[in-house]
This record gives sequence, structure tokens and C-alpha cells, in this order.
Amino acid sequence: MSIAVHAPLSGTLAALGKVPDPVFAAQMLGSGIAVEPPVDAGPVDVTAPVAGTVATLHPHAFVIRTGSGAAVLVHLGIDTVRLNGEGFRAHVTEGERVEPGRTVLTFDPGAVRARGLSAICPVVVLDSPPGSAQAPALTGPVTAGALLFSWAAS
Repeated sequence: MSIAVHAPLSGTLAALGKVPDPVFAAQMLGSGIAVEPPVDAGPVDVTAPVAGTVATLHPHAFVIRTGSGAAVLVHLGIDTVRLNGEGFRAHVTEGERVEPGRTVLTFDPGAVRARGLSAICPVVVLDSPPGSAQAPALTGPVTAGALLFSWAAS
């Protein structure tokens, strides 16, 4: 079974190895790719990358579990848990069913950067083998809703 994972926000693609966090960079949580929001972006709506149920919802991250059981994590920035939800707004609740493109969270990448933190957003299939996400491109611009990568359960 294969799932298509769509970009939850617009920005520039980056390989997980470029994420300034060793857990994401080493793909310890799973395979995927990251999106760096534009430098001049104001508040950004972050959307569901897959259809499924909101399994986990934090101000700075969320997990959507697909019907096949795969869980996709979207993490807004690095070390943003330290902001205690400041600058983040949820639009859904845990347990809610969502479709790709549904706004889940809003955050301000500029405010994150102003606090000295990275605004890069890793998108990961949890517990997937390193390198198993097949991205059409590992660098360059991406538009919210575009195919980010596909992942085939083994």
C-alpha cells in the first residue's frame, strides 16, 4: 500500500539531513522531507498532508493516522516546544477526521526565527525505514498541497 503525502505549507524543500536536529536528521522517527517556510512569510496555515484522523495535536506539531495505519508527523520548527504554544493556533481537535488541505495549525515562521529558532518543518512517516520516502525532488520550491513524497508500506 502506498500513500501520497502532500506539502502542508509552501516553502523550499530540504532533505531531513539538513534539519538542525539530530533526531530528524538521522531519520530516527522515520523517513520524510522538510519544508523551510519563506523568510518573508507572515502567519502560515499548515494543512493536513494526508487524509486521516488527528491522532496527536500539540501547538507546534501534529500527527495524522491514515486509514492504512501509517502516521504522518508534521513538526513546525525545531525546539518550538519551548515556546509553550505562543504564536501557534490550532484549527482542529484530536480525534477529528481531516482531508488533505484542511488547515490544522497556523504559525508565524518569522516569530519563530525572531526567537532564535529554526522554522523548518519536517514531515515524516513515523516508524518508517530511513530513506523510504520517495520524493519527486529533494530541493527547490514547493507549493502547499503539491505532492511532497510517496511512501510504500513494506
